[in-house]
Amino acid sequence: MEVLYPDCAGLDVHKKTVVACVCHTDPRGRATLTVRTFETHTPALLALQAWLAEEGVTHVALESTGSYWKPVYNLLESSFTT
Repeated sequence: MEVLYPDCAGLDVHKKTVVACVCHTDPRGRATLTVRTFETHTPALLALQAWLAEEGVTHVALESTGSYWKPVYNLLESSFTT
């Protein structure tokens, strides 16, 4: 399988938490995953944004039920490809 985004993240957005999984894929195709959970209030979402930037993430995919994704998307859209 061809790796399109070697430094990316997937977010599972819930009402009170966001579970974030960062995936780094090395040139040989080996993936390293790191998972962290953040709350959904603004300071925690800013911490999520900072962590993703520190990890060198370029692309983020969101999964959510209902409209809980909107504040997360609004915060991250200027920093990452979503």
